[in-house]
Amino acid sequence: SCGSATHRERVLVAENPGNPALCMSLSQPSDVMFGTVTCGAFGEDTVYYPASGGVVNGTRQQLGPNFGSNALQSNIGYANYNALELSARHTEGRLEFNASYTYGKSMDQSSNIGEEVNPFNPALSYAISSYDIKHDLVVSYDYQLPFDQLLRPSRLTRGWSLSGISHFSTGFPVTMINNGDNSLIGTNPNGVNNSSIDEPDYSGGALKLNKNPRSTGNNYFDTADFSMNALGSPGTSKRRFFYGPGQNNYDMAVSKNLPLTESKSLLFRVEAFNIFNHAQFYGPQAVDGNIGDTTFGDVISAAAPRILQGAFKFSF
Repeated sequence: SCGSATHRERVLVAENPGNPALCMSLSQPSDVMFGTVTCGAFGEDTVYYPASGGVVNGTRQQLGPNFGSNALQSNIGYANYNALELSARHTEGRLEFNASYTYGKSMDQSSNIGEEVNPFNPALSYAISSYDIKHDLVVSYDYQLPFDQLLRPSRLTRGWSLSGISHFSTGFPVTMINNGDNSLIGTNPNGVNNSSIDEPDYSGGALKLNKNPRSTGNNYFDTADFSMNALGSPGTSKRRFFYGPGQNNYDMAVSKNLPLTESKSLLFRVEAFNIFNHAQFYGPQAVDGNIGDTTFGDVISAAAPRILQGAFKFSF
């Protein structure tokens, strides 16, 4: 088993967020002077005229209206990883066999520098890491084919081998996000450079995960359990709390080593990746967790289909 913990991790945090309570107090027509705008999503930098009089020059109060969202890198994050690792190796006659298994979990506040943390309560951003894989099993093997025993031994029947790598794992976590600004914090005014802190509201219902989607676009989880986060709230869903489809992949190769002279030989090799051509709905972005998209909850990408390739190698 192994484990690690990271403190003072560098994360992205808004130093000049909008004040949700202030925005909500100016969100109704009766809250502002007749004919002037009300406060809402992406309204952190707008000038408001309260019905009681005066002027509110935007809802960003920490640094003021002249600095915008102003997301900065700060060493306030933390992360941890724990795992159980097992491995086995066996060699007998013509067969060499290796297997390794990892059962692990990685948690953090930000898996990349583009993920902002909640500026008022960074602990709310603590969730499963975007690259976490809960179960991971890799099996590799190499078998010297016995053609020289079944047929007459010769340069043509010797030197054949079958090798491969089989990989079985659970999927990557699905990132739940709303790239709008219902939180009224304004950490993602453009929706381009970094992801919003907004997440959907989650009812807590059964996700009904579709473990075997057969084509791109199939619904993977029950979207009825999620809704747009309420105005003034960052959302009740965790950023990541369940996993997408896993993989069940087989790569294989057949090779023949042909000796030509004492110092020269020719190696011929044919390789097949995803040899059984399984649909592998696998990857960090395989499932769309953006509630603002029309494909929310759908499987939107897959790993590569079967790929064949051959190679010659001349050694001298």
